[in-house]
Amino acid sequence: MNKPKIAATEPQPVNLEAGKKYAWCSCGHSQTQPFCDGSHKEQGFKPVIFTAEESGEAWLCMCKQTATPPFCDGSHANCTDEPT
Repeated sequence: MNKPKIAATEPQPVNLEAGKKYAWCSCGHSQTQPFCDGSHKEQGFKPVIFTAEESGEAWLCMCKQTATPPFCDGSHANCTDEPT
């Protein structure tokens, strides 16, 4: 599998609704970051489908290096590549 594209080097705050399903972009190529738009089909990735446990703000990973997808774990601090 290819390495994901770094969409940004800081997480994206989003408002989630409890019980609603979301598709987080894992490839970094989506034009609707941090959510999936189907671009992964050409990249060999699959989106991370998740259901929000509670309503409110969440910080979603944009560098695509997190160990806790879709949520930011601070991995962006170690990204040496710039967004492309």
